[in-house]
Amino acid sequence: MWAQLLITGLTVALLPLSLVWTSKNVSKYRKLIAVTLFLTFDLIVFGAFTRLTDSGLGCPDWPGCYGEANPFQSHEAIKAAQNLMPTGPVTLQKAWVEMIHRYLAMSVGALIVVQMLIAWWRELIAWWRSEKSRQSPWLATGLFFFVCLQGAFGAWTVTLKLQPVIVSIHLLLGMGLLSLLAWALAREDHSASESSAAGPNLIRTASIALIVLSIQIALGGWVSTNYAALACSDYPLCNGVLAPEMDFEHGFTLWRQLGQKANGEYLPFSALVAIQWAHRSFAWIAIGAIVSVACLARKKPTLSPLANKILMVIFAQLMTGIATVYFSWPLLIAVLHNAGAAALVLLLTMLNYRARHAA
Repeated sequence: MWAQLLITGLTVALLPLSLVWTSKNVSKYRKLIAVTLFLTFDLIVFGAFTRLTDSGLGCPDWPGCYGEANPFQSHEAIKAAQNLMPTGPVTLQKAWVEMIHRYLAMSVGALIVVQMLIAWWRELIAWWRSEKSRQSPWLATGLFFFVCLQGAFGAWTVTLKLQPVIVSIHLLLGMGLLSLLAWALAREDHSASESSAAGPNLIRTASIALIVLSIQIALGGWVSTNYAALACSDYPLCNGVLAPEMDFEHGFTLWRQLGQKANGEYLPFSALVAIQWAHRSFAWIAIGAIVSVACLARKKPTLSPLANKILMVIFAQLMTGIATVYFSWPLLIAVLHNAGAAALVLLLTMLNYRARHAA
């Protein structure tokens, strides 16, 4: 099984690697980072689709599916599980969704390994020629260890049966990986030796905006992993009132099973309301921080296009968040809301880098 999974992951990775190899881009290493960034964004969006379609346990073991490398080989076991529990988490369709997510994750891991090898090869060549290396290989090395950690949490997501804190950390690590890749790409585009033209105020505000966005994504992940998206049926009120009955103690107890308190009792509805209310309330703080830094960045000609993109995405993110409530959590809008969060992480990371090293 392990050999088959490895071959499958490498096969999936061969397509983007071949695109990089045949590219006419001057820097194939930069192209490799860009392709890896694109696939990581896709992986996060597909991970949201996997979670929102309740496919996280489509294959209830790891790394394979009922001990096999793909759902074709484990068809009988999946069919038996589905017959035993027709409304349960295991179906052939969900098994394929989960395994495609894993195949894509393996291909991203393979591309990051290639990045690390190339980075150290460039460092070795520079050392051999007694030249100063263009970029340190330690970021690429950090990416390798980061994606290994992300893979471990992916495994624990399944083996611990979608425990909310594990799934939430898995989401945050995915966003962190996207941010690191965006930083690596920006570093290839702009030399770190360039002096900053942005000023300390923009640099500080950009850093705060990225931290606030991370908190908001953590709250959003907690909503999603606890299935609390519909705990408030209207907006801006929550179930007809401004401050409904809320149980923050049990809602934000981290170490517990899905749908349960720490003592094993069922999680009360008021706990789900608290989770949803906290996310939608903190959203306005996040919007304020992000709009502020975008308005500051628009004053800089080199940063203005990036700032305009941030403003467009934050507006779209607000609309999809409200629409998720009004249309009772439709799958497409919910996936777009997750994609918007990933896009903001990518854009704000690039803004943070370019604010420090603006041409």
